[in-house]
Amino acid sequence: MYLTLLVVVILTAIALVAVALGIAHAVSPRSFNPQKGEAYECGIPTRGKSWMQFKVGYYLFAILFLMFDVETVFLFPWAAVVQDLGVLGLVSILFFLLILVLGLAYAWRKGALEWK
Repeated sequence: MYLTLLVVVILTAIALVAVALGIAHAVSPRSFNPQKGEAYECGIPTRGKSWMQFKVGYYLFAILFLMFDVETVFLFPWAAVVQDLGVLGLVSILFFLLILVLGLAYAWRKGALEWK
């Protein structure tokens, strides 16, 4: 029963996406102009190459930011029910924070937080 329902839901999703893409392709205006393919910044044409490489440090910093952002997302629901969880809840969140602090210490030791 559930397998049949799952297959129907998946097929319906595929059909709806295909229909939406088909309608968008059928009614979308087509205008081929080489100037439309150029990159620009606030209406000003670019000078030089549009593609440039960024330092890996930017990506590492962003990943570390996301890691600690996700940490705070997990801490808010815990803080709302901390009294109901008791000592086991406190120990589990301390273990969670310990893992994150060890990750931060590792990144700090490797120099991922230094802006060179």
